[in-house]
Amino acid sequence: MISVCMLSGCIEEFEADISSEDSDLLVVEGAICSSQMNKFILSRTQPVNSSQMPRMVIGASVSVHGSDGSAYTLQETDGYYTCWIDALNPDVEYYLHIETNGEVYESEPQKPLRTEKIEEVSIVQETPKSNIDVLVTPEAPFDPDKANYYSWTYDETWEVHPDYTTDIYFDTKTLAPVYDPYQFPICGWKDRTGSSILVGSSLSYEGQHIRQVKLYDIDRGDERMYYRYSGLIHQRAISKAEYEYELARRQAGSEMGGLFTPLPSALPTNIHCLTSDKHVIGFVGCSLNVSAYRFFLERKDYSIDFPYPKDARQWLDDCNEMDCLRMVQKEGMFLCVWKDERYRPGGKLQTAWAYDYQLDVRLRGAYAEEPDFWSLEGHISY
Repeated sequence: MISVCMLSGCIEEFEADISSEDSDLLVVEGAICSSQMNKFILSRTQPVNSSQMPRMVIGASVSVHGSDGSAYTLQETDGYYTCWIDALNPDVEYYLHIETNGEVYESEPQKPLRTEKIEEVSIVQETPKSNIDVLVTPEAPFDPDKANYYSWTYDETWEVHPDYTTDIYFDTKTLAPVYDPYQFPICGWKDRTGSSILVGSSLSYEGQHIRQVKLYDIDRGDERMYYRYSGLIHQRAISKAEYEYELARRQAGSEMGGLFTPLPSALPTNIHCLTSDKHVIGFVGCSLNVSAYRFFLERKDYSIDFPYPKDARQWLDDCNEMDCLRMVQKEGMFLCVWKDERYRPGGKLQTAWAYDYQLDVRLRGAYAEEPDFWSLEGHISY
């Protein structure tokens, strides 16, 4: 007991001694990409013990410049800076220019890197109880004699269905059911962008050709796999320096608060303040093209843990029109089943009712307009 008391008495709260130089740092996210809408996010770091979200940088002057005199001015919306950038010249160096709070920042000029197409996206479910893994393989590298580095991001779209469907409603004026198959969409779709940037190096692969890198997985019980799913993989060739920045950023994020965790200002960067010695967090890459690959998954092709819940509709086994009126006006429910057998001796009226959130996928965050790519079949490389 004496030893325990002595040990516990030696424990003190540790507060990191972080200088003012490591707070309120400018954070830059984004890359210069050819022939597409470019987006950069500017924010400021918060203290380590702060629970607030990063502060967006409003009102900055942001532009992309080329060594050939070309320039593109980005427009700002709540800290997001965007503009369309035309086809980049592979022989020209490009950089990002930022002016905010009286300071000027620029990224190091660099020529845009070519990106190979995606050769294949493989879908693997090791066992009937396993998650569904998404693996990517780029095409053979342009230069097989040197290391190649890539970053990947992905977008997801999946089909959702309501808990119940109905093609009738109860008319409160005529006190009778009316046929209407279009009052609720029969299905909908949800979108999501992957929350992280994944990076890979070819150093451990034969011929510097990366093969079957796992990007993410989908739980077999996730609603994304209940019907039909589509993923869109974006692949971008990056420099070794950008690859090392992404690895360091990920390590700092996963180990934040550790005794040996590097401070934010210690992260490698290619963005510098030209007017003072202020540190910057971020790395601006430059790409001649970004490859993409769309794939589709069908529920029937995998072992999916699909729930079959009990019927949660409210049934009235022996009711009349006034009961139905009450269900609409007092309970706010919608008619799903109308089974009227009162025309025969001993026959009854049986109805079933559901709430709007059980019938309308739009109330669950889905949209009803079918995506223009949803009718496609097979996988497509862009």
